[in-house]
Amino acid sequence: MPELILFNKPYNVLSQFTDTDSTAQPSRTLSEFIDLPHFYPAGRLDKDSEGLLLLTNNGRLQHRIANPKMKMQKSYWVQIEGDINQQALDQLKNGVQLKDGISKPALAEKIAEPKIWPRTPPIRERKNIPTSWIKLTIREGRNRQVRRMTAALGFPTLRLIRHQIGDWQLQNLLPGEFLILKVSL
Repeated sequence: MPELILFNKPYNVLSQFTDTDSTAQPSRTLSEFIDLPHFYPAGRLDKDSEGLLLLTNNGRLQHRIANPKMKMQKSYWVQIEGDINQQALDQLKNGVQLKDGISKPALAEKIAEPKIWPRTPPIRERKNIPTSWIKLTIREGRNRQVRRMTAALGFPTLRLIRHQIGDWQLQNLLPGEFLILKVSL
């Protein structure tokens, strides 16, 4: 039976097991946290993003999760600079013009700050500029899409935490922790 790892990827960790960029200072990778053979990420999460990353030992399951044609929804908690308004939320819901085309409609709502772990290092804070949190759910996975969507509306992303992919949720995993599940196809 295929297995699936639910992993809470910490900030500043690559979504791969090796650092292939030999010109820069070595980055932290998944191998620091997961030492299980034959598991591979099903999708990616940027180095400066946190939260749920799925890994599996089954190619069919990996394809089902990572393939954009499957349109598996991904939900994020996003801390943004500024106090987001309803007009910006409506734009997220209808699609945002990006350099590579309009994003597909998303589910977007303003939320209270989620009960989460502190980030190391902490986000930059400006005394005169408030921050707010939104929950954003998308069904596509363009490069740095959530960050580009909020920035296009004038609300730069300060912190990005993926908490759900399809039916799988981060649960109570702390950064660096993982849970192994058996999955039927």
